[in-house]
Amino acid sequence: MTRTPPAPAGSRAPASGTPASRAPASRSPASRAWTVAARPVDDPLSAVLLREYLVDVAHRYYQHHERRDATPEEIERAFAEMGSDDLAPPHGVFLLAHHDGEPAGCAGLRLLDDRTAELKRVFVRPAQRGLGGGAALLAAVETAAGELGAGRIALDTRLDLVEARALYARHGYREVAPFTRGRYAEVWMAKELG
Repeated sequence: MTRTPPAPAGSRAPASGTPASRAPASRSPASRAWTVAARPVDDPLSAVLLREYLVDVAHRYYQHHERRDATPEEIERAFAEMGSDDLAPPHGVFLLAHHDGEPAGCAGLRLLDDRTAELKRVFVRPAQRGLGGGAALLAAVETAAGELGAGRIALDTRLDLVEARALYARHGYREVAPFTRGRYAEVWMAKELG
């Protein structure tokens, strides 16, 4: 299995005028250690987390369908095709999560229309999974969606991403009719924001 090197430690403040969201504190010490803030999608640290996300989901896809890891060529092709430029202001945002000050995850959001934002690229590094990072990212995503003027968040995902689907369901996302098409869209979910 190809491994992506860990991201450099440290954090940079969000760009001026970029909305920043902090995950709400909870009673769990693991959850209190999470912070989530907007960061430019073209920032080098953002690129590291996006690549780790892609490697993770690509390997899972090929393991599920072909019982093998993705090749380096397949990963490079997918990374080139993925495109995340729309996860930037004024119609999107890219969020980086830190756990105890270390980069640990990411999520992106882009407006689909005046009312709906689409959730993309949700990822928590394997070493930090099970510590509340997914919940911290989703809380920050909801805040960011509100700042973008959205009253609803929608997403598509794959059947093999069982943990992601369970996370979304725990946080109020429900299955909806398909609203996208593509090789990797197998389940569609949405949540109305209060």
